[in-house]
Amino acid sequence: MNITLIIIIVFGLFILLSSFFTVKQQTSVIIERFGKFLSVRQSGLQLKIPLIDRIAGRVNLKIQQLDVIIETKTKDNVFVKLKVSVQFMVIKETVYDAFYKLEYPHDQITSYVFDVVRAEVPKLKLDDVFERKDDIAIAVKRELNEAMTTYGYTIINTLVTDIDPDIQVKNAMNRINAADREKTVAEFEAEASRIRIVAKAKAEAESKRLQGQGIADQRREIARGLVESVDVLNKVGINSQEASALIVVTQHYDTLQAIGADANSNLILLPNSPQAGSDMLNNMVASFSASNQVGEMMKNKNKKRKPKADEEHHTGHQTPPASEEPETEI
Repeated sequence: MNITLIIIIVFGLFILLSSFFTVKQQTSVIIERFGKFLSVRQSGLQLKIPLIDRIAGRVNLKIQQLDVIIETKTKDNVFVKLKVSVQFMVIKETVYDAFYKLEYPHDQITSYVFDVVRAEVPKLKLDDVFERKDDIAIAVKRELNEAMTTYGYTIINTLVTDIDPDIQVKNAMNRINAADREKTVAEFEAEASRIRIVAKAKAEAESKRLQGQGIADQRREIARGLVESVDVLNKVGINSQEASALIVVTQHYDTLQAIGADANSNLILLPNSPQAGSDMLNNMVASFSASNQVGEMMKNKNKKRKPKADEEHHTGHQTPPASEEPETEI
């Protein structure tokens, strides 16, 4: 008797407990009675008739994401893989349609994504695919919304998250990019080299100009000093030739002193005696004198020939040419 009572009590508790069930947040539960749709229960504590009503299924109302990878061909015959991420959810008011009308929603969404992508990408070149990926995503979303709304689903967003061309195409694109950057680098290096060359040339030109100006100033001051030195020596009774010889000898010894002061100097003066400086001066004076004599002789000869030519012009006849004078050798 006690055992029977215990069994009845346990069975009653089981029936009572099975009458209650809970539904989680963002979830809907489909209740069927004898295999026929009865109701949709939302989150919270719910009641059903034991052994008569049953939970046919639970529908997730959260936003879900499906990643679809498609391989297709572009307009310029490049095969590329695209990863399209579809974010979707079941409409709360159409849980019945989502549960009963569509058995495999992921397969349905994948089919539509394949259809749209393979219709849009072949119209674009590879570079345009990268630039217009948002247009592809919008087209996918538009087509999916029109199709999936019938089944109780709404498309939140579609994203083209990856574009992966064939490995050979990527390598070629990288080489093109590298070559273009190397070309830019070469252009900048050439421009920098040109600027350096121009700047160096300008600096050298300015240096030569200043150097020449300095040499000219130096020689002018030297000449002025020589003139003053000759004047001073003339005042004490030394003639110009002796004064010039004295100046040459003085500069000779100054040069030897400057060479001796530099331990690393390898300059050799040949000949280096004071008499050599005096001889050089005498030779210069003699050459200047000979040059002046030749110039005077040429001027006198030209003066003699000119009156004869004028006389022949007035008389109207030519005189026989005179014998040429022998050239004077110097």
